[in-house]
Amino acid sequence: MNKFLKKILTGIAFTSICLSAAACGSKADSGNASSGSGQTDVRIAYFPNITHTQALVMKNRKTLEEKWKDTCNVSWTSFNAGPAEMEAIFAGEIDLGYIGPVPALSANVKSEGDVKIISNTTNAGAVLLKRKVSGISSLSDLAGKKIAVPQMGNTQHLCLLNLLSEQGLKTVDAGGDVTINASSNADILNLIDNGSVDAALVPEPWGTTIENNGNAEILLDHKEVFLDGNYPTAVVVASQDFLEKHPDLVREFLDAHEEATLFINENIEEARSIVNTEIKETTGKALDEEVIKNAFSRMTVDTSLNKEAIMKFAQISKAEGFISKVPEEKDVFATELRE
Repeated sequence: MNKFLKKILTGIAFTSICLSAAACGSKADSGNASSGSGQTDVRIAYFPNITHTQALVMKNRKTLEEKWKDTCNVSWTSFNAGPAEMEAIFAGEIDLGYIGPVPALSANVKSEGDVKIISNTTNAGAVLLKRKVSGISSLSDLAGKKIAVPQMGNTQHLCLLNLLSEQGLKTVDAGGDVTINASSNADILNLIDNGSVDAALVPEPWGTTIENNGNAEILLDHKEVFLDGNYPTAVVVASQDFLEKHPDLVREFLDAHEEATLFINENIEEARSIVNTEIKETTGKALDEEVIKNAFSRMTVDTSLNKEAIMKFAQISKAEGFISKVPEEKDVFATELRE
């Protein structure tokens, strides 16, 4: 058993989440073993989400399959939640993954640095909405209100906690009067409609979807939620084990990731169409064309890592009790292959 698995198996009880990861469709054996043909298995995780746009574009265009057709077997596994994806990495079932920065930080801390952030993917891509009849006209009006986020401890939740702190507001759990409700994005739309929550901080395309539904409007746009929009919504992670065994493959993957980023930014309409095709293939339902167009306008596709923003997330996560410590910056990132 390698060092990575020893640390994880002794530090984390993850059986139930591993089962949910398996249900997402991962069939690869642990340990990154080569296939019977002598080729190396490269197993990549992603979400069927616009913020994971490079993954969807590369998967659709079979970029890596072509690049490594003589050397590697490439497999893509879709996940719906960060913890399940991280547990799959912990279990040795995933080598590279697209994921939110906050779950990536949590995995880095829990694994004692064995899960590394190796590149950025997208920035911003989230908005703070208010119900039109909520009486909210400014951030200070969030006092005493109920606010929805997709998941406790995720990127949008931490952005919200930071906004509340800047206003001198606290959640009910911290002795204040702001109630935070964690619900799926689809449920948040219904909660807004029936008045169960007063506001919501959600990622795209749900921000646009909820806004277009007619009962909510923007309180803070994507560049106002956190650090003027210069913060990651999704990053790429790799296990230290894979980095050590296959640095050349990681370098080639990062080259492809960069090429996909350039393609997306230079061919935005085609890229949106590809992303929508992949979303439909995975979820069974495509996004409305105007929704995906507006959603794309609220994020940037960029491989440049804002390490300062990620470390600020780490500080908020530690203060809120989501991670046990703020890790050293040098232990979080492995970007030397691109420097």
